[in-house]
This record gives sequence, structure tokens and C-alpha cells, in this order.
Amino acid sequence: QNQRKEIPGIFCYNVGEMRENQLKEGGRYSMKITDLTMVPAGKYLFIQVHTDEGITGIGEIGSWGFIDGTVGVLEKFRQYLIGQDPFRIEHHWQYMYRSMYFRGSIIMSAISAIDIALWDIKGKALGVPVYELLGGKCRDKVRSYGAVFQFTPEDMAKGCLELKEQGFTAARLMITGDVRQRTTGIQEDIYNLKVQSYVDKVAACREAVGEDFDFCLEVHRSMNPAEAVAFGRSVEQYRPLFLEDPIPPDQVDVMAQVASQVAVPIATGERAINIQEMEQIMVKKAARYVRPDVCALGGISPCKKVAAMAEANYVGIVPHNPLGPVSTAACLQLDACIPNFTIQEFPSFYLSGGESAMLKEPLQVENGYILIPDKPGIGIELAEDITEKFPPKQRSINAQISYDGSVRDL
Repeated sequence: QNQRKEIPGIFCYNVGEMRENQLKEGGRYSMKITDLTMVPAGKYLFIQVHTDEGITGIGEIGSWGFIDGTVGVLEKFRQYLIGQDPFRIEHHWQYMYRSMYFRGSIIMSAISAIDIALWDIKGKALGVPVYELLGGKCRDKVRSYGAVFQFTPEDMAKGCLELKEQGFTAARLMITGDVRQRTTGIQEDIYNLKVQSYVDKVAACREAVGEDFDFCLEVHRSMNPAEAVAFGRSVEQYRPLFLEDPIPPDQVDVMAQVASQVAVPIATGERAINIQEMEQIMVKKAARYVRPDVCALGGISPCKKVAAMAEANYVGIVPHNPLGPVSTAACLQLDACIPNFTIQEFPSFYLSGGESAMLKEPLQVENGYILIPDKPGIGIELAEDITEKFPPKQRSINAQISYDGSVRDL
């Protein structure tokens, strides 16, 4: 199956006997989508898009916690996709996006998974990685950062040192504490104590690792604007790489106000579900780094467009990636072909949760850099027994309850 077969105007890997009636006028290879199937595993939902030539593309949805709702959307899109030419990626994206009055995260999550799978099919059919179809490589490996899931200054500093010993040059610090906790303490209601406790964490980590290490400060939307400005100004001396979602990102003008008052670059955009939202972040100067999510924004197609917009505005790309290995592989294809890539979020679940076993061949990591796969498509394949190895277990919805009983943004 690795023997390259020439076809007029195109080449592809031999995936079976090419019949004469499978060549359209003009010499382009005609393939048809035959089915779309779901592959649940752990807290993720992967999809497979099948074709009549035996090529299968894989994708991943981004709306974790609402998998059942996304399945309903995928079933509806499945009816449209069967019989279609998988090469017409942009056409299918536009059709699915514009086919109903309604948009939203669940619909965009389904489109994302399909878009990734179609790029995977096209790359496999043409015998090249997806990045070759998007302009070719800008880099051979991708700088990444691991997550520190400790929450006291001392433990966080130790976690940073452990990542540094593994070769990483950056860490994601969960400044606001353990978001898995359902309730917060009284210290979260005391302005000075809250801000100072966050600053102490950054100070301890900087003292531990020295100057040759970057911090990605994850605030997880838990501050109000005044707190965010006070915190941002206080940690300027430690020169973090960026301050992520210091306030809820729903009001871009207020995020821009915060960005204008602190020297630490703001990173935001992980909740965006269309390119227009991303464009407003840049127009309003609300961030120096944007965080497109390939499994939420609509797949690889819109993320490449966002990268181009960002390049024109001198904004860096830091892809959001809290999901499974298909999301990571799709991010790597994007990272490989854009000039303004900055750093890649590498899920802690993959690094320490054994999720490399979800793949037939795990991604290669060297000194904190992920090597870009050079195999056709997005460069990975799911393990045959993935559902048995990782029984489905959906995430539940949750929000944090504060000390006084009110609800906080998680």
C-alpha cells in the first residue's frame, strides 16, 4: 500500500485497483464517502470517515461534556456526506456551516471532527502529510509546554523543575488552583489575599527554575478586570510568556482594556467558534496570542485562516489542546505550516495518563519538542482496541461554588 501510483495531474498511494471509470474527465481521481462512524474512548469521541477506496480519515470532537448532543449533529451530517467527494473540503465545510439557521459550539464541534477527517483522507490519498497541502513545512518540530497540576507554590515549583528535567522549556501554571474542586475557600473573596496568593505561586516557580524557562499563566477566566490588572502588573517582573484568559472572554472590549493596562501579553480565543470572533480579538487588540482550537473552531480549515489573520496583525498562534491525540496530531499539522506559531499545549493526559496507548504508534517527544509526523494525512492511526483499552466515560458538567454559595465561572 506504500507504492506510489501515478494518475494524470495527481499522485496517490495505491489503495486498491484503480478502475478506469474512477477517473473523472480532466484526470482527477474520484473517491466517495461511504460512511461516518463514531469511536468513543475515555472522555473523548473520535470519528472515522470511510471511503469506497478503503481510505479512512479520523477526527475528534471538541465539545466534551456534551458528546451526546454532538453525536446527533454528526448523524445529521452523515446523511449529507455519504456519496460525496471527500476532496471538496472547503465546499463541504461551507455547506455544513450554512445549512441551518443555527450555529453554536456543538455544531462547530461536529464540523471540526469532519474537517480533520477529510484532511486526513486527502493527505492519505495523495500520499503526503496535511501540512504539504497547506503550504509545506515551516519547521521540523514543535515547541510544547506541559501542565503543572500542583497548586501550592512549593509543589508548583517542584512540578516546573520536573518538566525542566524532562527537557521542557515552558510550563502551564494553573494559577487559580485546582478547578476540579467544586467549592472555593474564603480566600477567593478577599481581593488582596487572592491576588497575592497568585503572585506568590509565580514567584516561587521563577526562583526554582531560573531565567531559562517560560511560564504560561492559566487564570482560567477566574478574575474580574481589577484583579486581572493587579495580578498582571505584579507578575511583570517574572516575564511570563503570556497570561491566559484572565477574565471570562465573552466581552472582547473588556479583555482589550485589561490587555492595555498590563505588559504581560494576553492569550485568549479557545472558546471561539468562528473566524469572526478571532478577528475581533485582533482588531480590538485584546491579545498578543490567539488560541484556536482545531476541534472547536471548525477544524484545520478555519484555523489556517485564523493563522493568516494573526500573521497580518503580528499575533502569535498558541493552539488550544485539552483533548485526545487526534486533536494533538491535527494541531501539529497546523503548527508545521504557519510562520507565526509560538508554542503548543501538550495535554497532561497524554504525557502522564497513558493516552499514548490510544495510538498505534505514539507521537515522538524530544526535550519538550514534539516531532511532526511525516506520514500521510495527520500522521497517526488509532489503536484497533482503543474502546476496550479506554472504556467511554463522559465528563460531567460542573461549575465552582464559592464560599458564599454563589456560582463562579469555571
